[in-house]
Amino acid sequence: MTEPRPSPDRPRGIGRLFRRTSWPEARFLADILRTETVGGGLLLAGAVIALVWANSPWGDRYADLGAWVPLPGADGLHLDLSLSAWAADGLLAIFFFVVGLELKREFVAGELRDPRRAALPVVAAVGGMVAPALIYVAVNLAAGGDALEGWAIPTATDIAFALAVLAVVGAYLPQGLRAFLLTLAVVDDLLAISIIAIFYTADFSPLPLLAALLPIAAFGLLVQRRRTWWWALLPLAFTAWTLVHASGVHATVAGVLLGFTVPVLGDRRGKVGPPGGEHRPGLAEHLEHRWRPISAGFAVPVFAFFAAGVSLRDADLAAVLTDPIVLGVVAGLVLGKPLGILGSTYLLARFTRAKLDEDIGWWDLLGVALLAGIGFTVSLLIGELAFGSGSLADDHVKTAVLAGSVLSATLAAVVLSRRNRAYRRIALRERVDADGDGVPDVYQDRPNGH
Repeated sequence: MTEPRPSPDRPRGIGRLFRRTSWPEARFLADILRTETVGGGLLLAGAVIALVWANSPWGDRYADLGAWVPLPGADGLHLDLSLSAWAADGLLAIFFFVVGLELKREFVAGELRDPRRAALPVVAAVGGMVAPALIYVAVNLAAGGDALEGWAIPTATDIAFALAVLAVVGAYLPQGLRAFLLTLAVVDDLLAISIIAIFYTADFSPLPLLAALLPIAAFGLLVQRRRTWWWALLPLAFTAWTLVHASGVHATVAGVLLGFTVPVLGDRRGKVGPPGGEHRPGLAEHLEHRWRPISAGFAVPVFAFFAAGVSLRDADLAAVLTDPIVLGVVAGLVLGKPLGILGSTYLLARFTRAKLDEDIGWWDLLGVALLAGIGFTVSLLIGELAFGSGSLADDHVKTAVLAGSVLSATLAAVVLSRRNRAYRRIALRERVDADGDGVPDVYQDRPNGH
């Protein structure tokens, strides 16, 4: 299938929405999907174990485990943190390091390198964050007070859960939808990181933050020269994390900054060729493949284990279900996310005269928009930052995030499973490789492989 060219009466703009990506990009997306599916399962397992343990007769032991301080005498370095705080501030830095690598790759060599193609996921991600925030504020405006501090909780999308659901119910959905969801989540992560750094920074100290630039610069110098000495990079990364944590900025931001320093493109294949020729995979892809299993298989599930364990044994369920914080979070995730993504995409298509790809309909986009309402990892993190870990409001946030995510996943599964059956024949056709060269024929029909 060739990519449609603008006709004389059709202005050059964004063109087709959800266009098929190149074959290397498709293979990269497939690798991401396989890894995140496993990570989503482990994330779910960690959350379920925490919920069962917290509501069992041994629930106090779960609370004591999360409150245990491994380094009680390290208050001078701000490292006298509980286990749950280490999971949120320390382990999630690994997750955000991988996010930083993803972000840089998308901007340098992925979907976001082309401003016209980047417009859709960027606009959709912004709409998918503004609408939930407005809905949350509208619900909690009357309550006022500290409740409004949680306005950003329903704005984040958990890519591991979302991709896991998509892989289970949408094996035959067009690859353009998968690429859209992944790119949307990457932009979503960037916006969420910005929100955490700007709006949820307490007791800011500029000197430690400025000092953190030194180990980050040294880390960047080494990776730019392809010096991947673990005995040098890991101490530099830990030093940068410690200084960012001491500055009052959430320490996970250090992971993103370190990820941004890693080169994406390797040397160009061959000694001759145009400046824009094909490059070998860079160090960012290598580090991403190495650290993603640690992030998805350990760091995020452990964080989920410590963050999701809300006890409902002595809770007043009527008070929980009528709490404006709970209603705002659930409404933001279930209604705000799809409304923001669908609305912004429709407006973009309307005013740029862009059209959906001929293989994709608006019902498909609805299913993906509902998937974006699965907010877990970053939503729980923002809830802790907004209301304080262990507070009553934070417990209500955990309940709301779990309920809203499960409801969003269920609705998305219903929509996408029906659409999945309609796309089965298309997906089978796209896998045909008649010439046996390892590249599906559909990717060879396009000019320049794009």
